[in-house]
Amino acid sequence: MTMLRLSRIALVAAVAAFFTLVAFGNVTDYGANWQFVTHVLSMDTTFRDPDLMWRAVTDPTLQRIAYGLIIAWQASTALLLWVGVTRLLRAIGGDPDEFAEARTVAIAGLTMGLLLYAVGFLVVAGEWFAMWQSHDWNGQ
Repeated sequence: MTMLRLSRIALVAAVAAFFTLVAFGNVTDYGANWQFVTHVLSMDTTFRDPDLMWRAVTDPTLQRIAYGLIIAWQASTALLLWVGVTRLLRAIGGDPDEFAEARTVAIAGLTMGLLLYAVGFLVVAGEWFAMWQSHDWNGQ
């Protein structure tokens, strides 16, 4: 049972490390993904179909707010996952109910991470802002 628990902790820690580095990178190298966000939101590299272009967000203030929310979500996800890892490590030798209770925070963090990519990137960016149409800024 300990091997299964260690495996679960390692997987949560791996996802926590990923979100930590992504958030860190977005803060320390703000411009790299800022370009990506602005192009996706402005839809300037899509097919520019008039039936879709009304969705474009070209106001730099709104774009910065969106990017800030993405970074905040990434950082919050990382934090929640690291709290989850800590709780799981503390409960590693406990009974099954204790370990199950400890994993709730990790599950919340994993859910946040999946929602960011599934909803944020696939649904909102990919479909709403037609990111899939861009040859240069397609993050799917």
